[in-house]
Amino acid sequence: MVARLIDEEPEQAYGYSRVALRLASRVAAVREAAGFAAYATQRYPEALAEFRAARRMTGGVELWPVMADCERGMGRPERALAMAGEAEVQKLDKAGQVEMRLVAAGARRDMGQLDAAIVTLQSPELASNAVQPWTARLRYAYADALLAADRETEAREWFAKAVEADKDGSTDASDRLAELDGVEFVDALADADADADAGNGNGAADAGTDEPAGNADGAEGAAARNPGDGAPAAASESATAETATPESSTGDDQDGGGRA
Repeated sequence: MVARLIDEEPEQAYGYSRVALRLASRVAAVREAAGFAAYATQRYPEALAEFRAARRMTGGVELWPVMADCERGMGRPERALAMAGEAEVQKLDKAGQVEMRLVAAGARRDMGQLDAAIVTLQSPELASNAVQPWTARLRYAYADALLAADRETEAREWFAKAVEADKDGSTDASDRLAELDGVEFVDALADADADADAGNGNGAADAGTDEPAGNADGAEGAAARNPGDGAPAAASESATAETATPESSTGDDQDGGGRA
């Protein structure tokens, strides 16, 4: 349930993860899922504690990059960089090493070291023409860093390369590329709503006055009152009852990862 909800309803996923923790806190998969739910809702100290607990139970290193990113989220980029230099990184598979590189580059940027972040992202994986699951995100991060360094021509090139690799739309590289090219997108739905509102205003004016149906003043008045109707609908509550009740930490598995 947590995995199904975490992308669309992260707060609800977090609520389910807390219930699962109460029922099976000694199961590594439950601790890991709870960590990702906390991470998705930016509860970084809690996420780090859960990831550490899961890692102690399994002995694996797969969570090392996301643990480092939790350090970034807690405002400790120097710790994330220190983790990028640990021996655990050499034990990661290729995908994990790319993730660690992305985290390290982000930590460099957090510290104001933009040029170092760009160098960190330069790698055989970035230069490769092969498309892997991480390729779009790696190219996107590189393009974003180049743009931040005012290297717009190079940034455009790499945003275009990110679009080529991003088959499932996991990044907004296409939007960033269009922005650099000066392309403006028009919300056709909003325009249709505006036209409908203007039409309704004409009808109301015709019914209530002796003016002819083509009276321009009536249409202009309706358009002024309803300029596109662009306000978004109110968001529905997504959190379950469990998320409304604060949870207390129990057991030795919570190892204080959230403390500075």
